[in-house]
Amino acid sequence: MPPTPHPGHVVVAPDKFKGSLEGAEAAARIAAGIRRAAPGTEVRELPVADGGEGTLAAALAAGFARVPAKVTGPTGLPVDAALAVRDDTAVVELAQAVGLARLPGGRTAPLAAGSYGVGELIAKAVSLGVGRIVLGLGGSASTDGGAGLLQALGVRLRDADGAELPPGGAALRRLAAIDLGPLADALRGVGLVVACDVDNPLLGPRGAAAVYGPQKGADGEDLVVLEEGLTRFADLVAEATGRDVREVPGAGAAGGVGFAALALLGATVRPGIELLLDLLGFDGAVRGARLVVTGEGCLDAQTLHGKAPAGVAAAAARAGVRVAAVAGRLELSEPEWRAAGFTAAIALTDLAERPGESMARAAELAELAGERLAGRLLPR
Repeated sequence: MPPTPHPGHVVVAPDKFKGSLEGAEAAARIAAGIRRAAPGTEVRELPVADGGEGTLAAALAAGFARVPAKVTGPTGLPVDAALAVRDDTAVVELAQAVGLARLPGGRTAPLAAGSYGVGELIAKAVSLGVGRIVLGLGGSASTDGGAGLLQALGVRLRDADGAELPPGGAALRRLAAIDLGPLADALRGVGLVVACDVDNPLLGPRGAAAVYGPQKGADGEDLVVLEEGLTRFADLVAEATGRDVREVPGAGAAGGVGFAALALLGATVRPGIELLLDLLGFDGAVRGARLVVTGEGCLDAQTLHGKAPAGVAAAAARAGVRVAAVAGRLELSEPEWRAAGFTAAIALTDLAERPGESMARAAELAELAGERLAGRLLPR
């Protein structure tokens, strides 16, 4: 006999497990474990992201169409990227074009890496006739204040001799004039929403260079050069627009791409996971559910400050649905994860037979975690 259906479905909505599982695979494996332990249970897979890397994959898994695009990578070499489109909305993930993973051979270029490819992806989205672009920031290889992005959309950045500036944050120290050119028409009729979870300003000790530059290979002297370039850029953008947004929270996101979006593209900023959950239709998916399972590579203190699992837990709580978590590593104490709204939490490291094998066996262990959670939380 077929298994008796249970009332109420389960939503499996994890983020990626960085270095081992993409969000869609994590969702599939956890769901498989739940189905094995609780036959007859309807399980809906809805991988999520917080606006950084994995945003495109989450949109595609939710039914958006993939649109390929060859764009300029962070060091000027072409890269194969993509954006996602559904109805009137396009999803652009910065890391697709100029992320750290796009650096040739993984070699950082802190002074010369640029954001031109992101502008090309935005232009591609506009050409498709969409009315809204969701731009996911995170994982950027550059610290150019979004200068390259703007150049891709027609802005001219010139030095004292009238020559166009080359890519990279270091070149901004030589910026003498900004010609906005056709920028006013580049996004006419298109709303830009930035998915961003950081509140850093563009400049200063909490700015784009100081906080994130070292992750992109910048050392002490490089950081000084980048800060000078960003300061010069912010000064001239303020002159050109009559608005100074360098201190706005989020201006320092993605090496200053947040600044360019706010200052010159009329962007609005929303917390990444909140925006993505809306985009993916999470509220509809969770309606009538009896359990939500979320997760990520490491459930830690950062999770509690805007990361995807915390956002999923908050949204599920508003719907009155219990939430459990699967994590590669669990660094929160039980009182901490319970206070964050989780009914249960399982770490892959605790399921592994030997230390250090949880990443290599992540898919298998995620399935086992789903099975264990279902056995504990879903009555037969």
